[in-house]
Amino acid sequence: MLHEHCAHRGSSLYYGKVEDEGIRCCYHGWLFAVDGACVEQPCEPGGGQHRDKCRQPWYPVEERYGLVFAYMGPLDAMPPLPHYDVLEELGPDEELQQEDKSFYIGGGTTAENPVAPYSWLQNFENVMDPFHVVILHSRFSGVQFRQQMAVMPNVEWELCDHGVMYRSVRKTESGVLTRITQTLLPNVRIVPSIELTPGKGREVAWLVPVDSHHHRSFGVARVPKNEEPLYSRRSRMATHEGKTWWEMSEQEHKQFPDDYEAQSSQGSIPAHSDEHLATSDKGVVMLRRLLTRQIRAIQEGAVPEGTGPESQRVIVRAGNYFE
Repeated sequence: MLHEHCAHRGSSLYYGKVEDEGIRCCYHGWLFAVDGACVEQPCEPGGGQHRDKCRQPWYPVEERYGLVFAYMGPLDAMPPLPHYDVLEELGPDEELQQEDKSFYIGGGTTAENPVAPYSWLQNFENVMDPFHVVILHSRFSGVQFRQQMAVMPNVEWELCDHGVMYRSVRKTESGVLTRITQTLLPNVRIVPSIELTPGKGREVAWLVPVDSHHHRSFGVARVPKNEEPLYSRRSRMATHEGKTWWEMSEQEHKQFPDDYEAQSSQGSIPAHSDEHLATSDKGVVMLRRLLTRQIRAIQEGAVPEGTGPESQRVIVRAGNYFE
């Protein structure tokens, strides 16, 4: 993956031409290989006698699960790209479905503009907040998922591997429902089915910063073949009177807010110093402290959690379990 702006004079390589040897800038034809090396400068004598002194910033990539992952850190510290057990060894009647329209932001984006105007961290912290499911998704805006989610749960949080997880237990008319949800470093969320499909969660999503004030999401789900695509089916779950999020009026958004309204209204970067945290925010606090420890580790030259060989295979613990 190459930096967008040409190292020559800054024109966007979005308008470049992909050739066998790399990508050529439209402005003066400088040609860059996939590792950023400049291999031709057609306007210079001899095709650029000093072209080896110019290099386009670049990042190595790896394809997995139908997505492309770029590593943007020091090359000598590049960790293995994790495998997730729930996305491996598919049966003959299963497939992986990819989602690149920011479904995991929870409304507020469209296929044409999948970027949310607030920090990825707000979304990440939201995953460790089981109580908003009761209030926002079950009582305040009506039942957006399933009725059982309206039951106030007993919750325990714990550090797990290289992340934070919680176990929420609800006593319902049909028995006891235990939901386990995970966040993993650096930006992975694993939430069990909001349709309460029993068993281990089969969705993995990444919350990807665009910059400090914007983010989007990508996801992969393990699903049966020949069924309606998971993400189109899910997009109808939280509708209001048959309207999708982007079809609702401003007044309807005010009356029936979703994750987007709750998180975007915090501001593009909330001031944590203005908050008044309570016992129900324990998971948010644990996640913030975990991230802070990793930042300090990097600043001190140490290896952050989740980047060693032991993190190459992730055993997912998230899921819906019924008794």
